[in-house]
Amino acid sequence: MVDVERFIAQGVRNRSAYHVPPGEFPIKLDAMESPYRLPIELRDRWLHALREVSLNRYPSPDHYERVKARLAQDARLSVDTGVILGNGSDEILQNILLAMAREVTVVAPTPTFVMYEQIASILGRRFVGVPLKEDFGLDVEALRAALVRHAPALLFLAYPNNPTGTLYPESEIRALVAIDDAVVVVDEAYHPFAQASFMGTLADEPRLMVVRTLSKQGLAGLRFGWLAAHRSWIAELDKVRLPYNVSSVTAASIEFAFDYADVFADQAARIRAERGRLYEALRTQVTVWPSEANFLLFRPPVPEDADRIHGRLKAAGILIKNVAGAGGALRGCLRVTVGTPAENSAFLAALAQAL
Repeated sequence: MVDVERFIAQGVRNRSAYHVPPGEFPIKLDAMESPYRLPIELRDRWLHALREVSLNRYPSPDHYERVKARLAQDARLSVDTGVILGNGSDEILQNILLAMAREVTVVAPTPTFVMYEQIASILGRRFVGVPLKEDFGLDVEALRAALVRHAPALLFLAYPNNPTGTLYPESEIRALVAIDDAVVVVDEAYHPFAQASFMGTLADEPRLMVVRTLSKQGLAGLRFGWLAAHRSWIAELDKVRLPYNVSSVTAASIEFAFDYADVFADQAARIRAERGRLYEALRTQVTVWPSEANFLLFRPPVPEDADRIHGRLKAAGILIKNVAGAGGALRGCLRVTVGTPAENSAFLAALAQAL
């Protein structure tokens, strides 16, 4: 037997690898992906754009700068706000923690995006979870107390939250940003569906960072994310970013997507409309929580049936996310991504049978 325990960090050994379900499903509604592929006429144009990519060369810094300039322009960032690119937003979250001093404690409301705790634990950082209220709202006073007690602290806030879909009140987040000795990272992965953002406040909040990804709006396969913050943060985070972390193919694809932003905006609008229909239909069968993201969290009438229902849906060729195993506030809960109208109707019919 190889004596790995002598060499592998405790934080790594204490965690499990992030699990991605194997295989393909006729209807895949588990990972908050867009159900819409690039329209066929745009695929040909995209492939034509990729013909100019020099795969024998490393990505050009000029290419990165063009992408960053376009992101800054679209988000209307001030001159004091900079942008950094990442191989998905997960890499950016990891780089934030890599750059932080060892004494900084990581705080987040729970339940939330699992990678906040996963990355913190693997890197040997202290993670403090502050439970959400029963309605999945922020417990502002408990968070404030945690940030003050563990100062200096880094607060991760998913906006809207995953897996609950909750969009926290802007005033509550502003109150947390105002706390001394705390840095707040607002994760806007689901911005296209919530249409609410803190990008516009970055110029006035030097201890605020905003992270986004293009994964949820039809480009998950590219693995691209970005962060906006005061340029003093960008200068330090750039030191831990691996060189050429965003491929030339990804950068060229992002530039291509800029020119067809209206296509992705239309897809997001369709998903928002279907989210409303799906929510109303689910209300007649299960307990479902309002969502400003592209998914819905629900609990069957008998919470203990969650595993059985998840299995029956899989057998019917429909994959959703089973979060019941997390326990606590998520006991008996399942999460479904909003799909196409046909996919959503098939899911609702299969759920009725499973129930």
